[in-house]
Amino acid sequence: MVNEQDYISLTDIAKQKESQEPNEVIRTYINNRDTLEFLEVWEEMSNPDFKPDNFIRFKIDQYNTKKLISIKEFIKRLDLIGLTSASGRYGGTFAHVDIAFEFASWLSPAFKIRVIKEYQRLRTEEYQRQKLHWNASRELARLNYPLQTSAIKETTGSLKDRQKAGIYASEADMINYIVFGLTAKEWKARNPKAKGNLRDHATQPQNVVLANLESFNAELIRKGASQEARQRALEDMAIFQLKILEQKFLLE
Repeated sequence: MVNEQDYISLTDIAKQKESQEPNEVIRTYINNRDTLEFLEVWEEMSNPDFKPDNFIRFKIDQYNTKKLISIKEFIKRLDLIGLTSASGRYGGTFAHVDIAFEFASWLSPAFKIRVIKEYQRLRTEEYQRQKLHWNASRELARLNYPLQTSAIKETTGSLKDRQKAGIYASEADMINYIVFGLTAKEWKARNPKAKGNLRDHATQPQNVVLANLESFNAELIRKGASQEARQRALEDMAIFQLKILEQKFLLE
């Protein structure tokens, strides 16, 4: 590991090519035109001290002379951070994991296919995991909704069902607006072709916060808090929880 980044031994990978010495395999790789293009883009994206003019001049020299440059000279001349070379018993050429995978792909088409397949598998597993979490949080929001309607029924026993239905809608609109910035009706007007409703298109953090607000709002209703007071408390709660959960969601 270099500067808290994973680096892999290109020397060990190059040993797969038994017909050549590892250093010769790596030298051939770094002097390859496609490799130079790849490294130029990688360094530009990753190296804050990258000097594009130096790299351009180097490429022109290589294209004209076609001379194989040594690994250490290559790294030193261009001030690369993606590659490093060390001597001694545990020495060799090491590369950032991005470059190491690209090198292994260049060395072996079979390895490249395995990397692609593995990446696709991991992406599928991640999608399924996120989908499972989303379904659970959406179901939690759905199950918590009756807490809110029951609290309204408990505190408005003398009202007719039609009047209570209006209150249900008003409370749902308030919570939707706090979490999403618009009501379900407004969302539908903006997305007439979308399947499902506003909450079906919410993120996992939004659905978790939605469920928490419904539960908390039910308790506030039962305690007789005014809608204005409840809205202030729910807004404060939503801001805090969304900030925490969205940060956690991005890190996973």
